[in-house]
Amino acid sequence: MRLIFLGPPGAGKGTQASILAKNLGILHISTGELLRKERKEKTNRGVEAQSYIDRGALVPDRVVMEIVHEQLTKPEAKKGWILDGFPRNVSQAGVLDGLLMGMAQPTYNCVISFEVPENVLVERLKKRAITEGRTDDTPEVLRNRLQSYHEETAPLIKFYSDRQKLEIINGFMSRESVTSALKEVVEDMKKNL
Repeated sequence: MRLIFLGPPGAGKGTQASILAKNLGILHISTGELLRKERKEKTNRGVEAQSYIDRGALVPDRVVMEIVHEQLTKPEAKKGWILDGFPRNVSQAGVLDGLLMGMAQPTYNCVISFEVPENVLVERLKKRAITEGRTDDTPEVLRNRLQSYHEETAPLIKFYSDRQKLEIINGFMSRESVTSALKEVVEDMKKNL
């Protein structure tokens, strides 16, 4: 199973990707988590990414592609994966397609978009900033991240819908309900494999 999770910051992508990846025994590739790890370790990529993240801007495609490529070439990626937070724009989606072809890896089975009202996202992100100590969740950075999402990432919805690869999940439900809806989508996909 190879899945792409889309959705604005705070939509629950990471939580649901973690649960599903564990249940399916596949790799969870969270570009956000990987970038936070690189920043913490002060790698060259991490330092470069920090300057963008601090102002709520998207990290350059080149940096993110390097990270994704490293993850997709891991032996455990052969069993399947969930890309969480990538691609972030139509250009990255095209590069991902080329990357998978170049690696002779099968393409993704489905793209799942988590939809949540913006006022709920803002509240979730404020709470996350407090409970997780996330410095990239300040009010100004939040506004910038949501604006970046609408400008850069939202067009992916149409891109994947046009390819008939898109499933939409209501991310406003309880965590358990979202997990259940996601399991249904995956079960339906398995029937068509």
